[in-house]
Amino acid sequence: MSVAKRVSEEMEVKLGGEVGYAIRFEDYTSAETKIKYMTDGILLQETLAEPDLDKYSCIIMDEAHERALNTDVLLGLFKQILPRRRDLKLIVTSATMNAERFSQFYGGAPQYTIPGRTFPVDVIHQNAPVEDYVDAAVKQVLSIHLSSGPGDILVFMTGQEDIETTCEVLAERLSSLDRPSPLEILPIYSQMPTDLQAKIFRPAPEGTRKVVVATNIAETSLTVDGISYVVDSGFSKLKVYNPKIGMDALQITPISRANAGQRSGRAGRTGRGTAYRLYTEREEEEDMYPQAIPEIQRTNLTNTLLMLKSLGINDLLQFDFLDPPPTDTITSSLYELWSLGALDNVGNLTPIGKRMSSFPMDPSLSKLIIMSIEYGCSEEILTIVSMLSVPTVFYRPKEREEESDAAREKFYVPESDHLTLLHVYNQWKANQYSGAWCARHFLHAKALHRAREVRDQLVYILTQGQRTKLTSCYGDWDIVRKCICTGYFHQAARAKGLGEYVNLRTSVKMQLHPTSALSGLGLLPDYVIYHELVLTSKQYMSTVTAVDPYWLADLGGVFYSIKQRGYSSIEKKTTEQEHSKRMQVEAEIERDRKAYEEGKRRDEEERKKSKKSKKSAVVLPGSRTGGRVRRRGI
Repeated sequence: MSVAKRVSEEMEVKLGGEVGYAIRFEDYTSAETKIKYMTDGILLQETLAEPDLDKYSCIIMDEAHERALNTDVLLGLFKQILPRRRDLKLIVTSATMNAERFSQFYGGAPQYTIPGRTFPVDVIHQNAPVEDYVDAAVKQVLSIHLSSGPGDILVFMTGQEDIETTCEVLAERLSSLDRPSPLEILPIYSQMPTDLQAKIFRPAPEGTRKVVVATNIAETSLTVDGISYVVDSGFSKLKVYNPKIGMDALQITPISRANAGQRSGRAGRTGRGTAYRLYTEREEEEDMYPQAIPEIQRTNLTNTLLMLKSLGINDLLQFDFLDPPPTDTITSSLYELWSLGALDNVGNLTPIGKRMSSFPMDPSLSKLIIMSIEYGCSEEILTIVSMLSVPTVFYRPKEREEESDAAREKFYVPESDHLTLLHVYNQWKANQYSGAWCARHFLHAKALHRAREVRDQLVYILTQGQRTKLTSCYGDWDIVRKCICTGYFHQAARAKGLGEYVNLRTSVKMQLHPTSALSGLGLLPDYVIYHELVLTSKQYMSTVTAVDPYWLADLGGVFYSIKQRGYSSIEKKTTEQEHSKRMQVEAEIERDRKAYEEGKRRDEEERKKSKKSKKSAVVLPGSRTGGRVRRRGI
């Protein structure tokens, strides 16, 4: 968005005219647009409507070294599109990518190296391994501040907790010094309010040095002027998906050498700089990968596979990825799509799967929206889905934790975190979408406004794209909870012991998150469904709703059943065998259908070849074609 704005200003044209942008749930382009900036997710979504991307003549993919999920899928799709579109130019750019690898993937595409205009950066490693990178970072910042020349400092940390700890310890040790020169300490992370984030871009007061403590977002996405020193912890948080238990884990892992290069480069934007790496050269060589692990090899692929299926790519294991994802992850994701009804027993896209693919979000959330029409609660579900599609709306500043927790509890709906989010949105709406009201109740106004934009876009897709009328259940929360169950029955857990649950499918033990509306209940519900499972210090369920076990048996019959008297294990086994035989027959029918279509296609090709060879037969001089030859004069 900011790049599009900058380019429109330099070209002296209106934003949204010749220069526009498109991000998730927001399209600021027109028929006049010649240059369009967009996310990789938007471009991937556009391939559904226009498989060959006919309206584009040149596509530039920047920051390819980050290997985002959508980027990798697009790289594979371009390999199929380019032979059909000889006029299309694809330019893949990055400051630190393995150019030879990308070149070979596209059959030896030409490589160009454009020298950068950054200033030289001195890289300094540690002499011995560091035990505590937070403590080491604080010491390094104080050393720079007290003994080095002018220039601001950028510190890379793993997440909000490490950032806040670093800022606290730094302020504490600075105050214990005897009349040090002024140092402005500025943290930045995603959950921070926008007005506080904006402080890092303002110049420090005269005679004051600025230190910015950030996550890896400052590697490429943010550029802070005046940075002369970089302190690199050498770690970042990665979201890693475990397909066996269906859980995302936030793991602190060493960064790659390419990431280290990006971080160091931040010190040389405006002048000569210095990068202090809180690890040894040996650790860099032995513990760090040359490039970051591609997201496609460590994340859930349900949404991606649904999109590829919608594009007509059925043999997903043979799709040409730059780095293929693990087979277990593909199998697990396909199984989840099948359980949601997006795929049939032979892996083909179902009508409901086709409708789900039109929504730019997780398939489970898409399923909720579609089923809400049937349940008569689309107004409520659209709000809940919108709130789940943005970062958390609750703000918990470290210095006012008790006050913010008390404000949050006022919104609790005891049986459901999903309904709590609905309650927050409705209260915000009742208060005329007030920013001051958000501040009083420790809510992120920016996240709520974003949720409102997402909701408006979903309403448009549902009412205009799918010609559906919105309905409301008018406070019948059981209908809403059952509707939520239609998309998340595969993520269900049963109470086991004090405050502990166990997953009904995987038997993995898990806990309610302390911030859940259900955690304060005296008597916990027997059965719950959850939005996602996140591993931090424990395995926590995030965004939980209590459900009736009969709903799980009704909606998730592929996984669950209610034990009935007189229903023996033999009868259960017989039922399962019948279901298995039925699936086997369907698979054989599908194989026969494909074999018939393949044979028909081959016969058609042979017929065309035969017809072509007859038309192109060469007649030699003096030969006869079999008919009577008419001679002139006779």
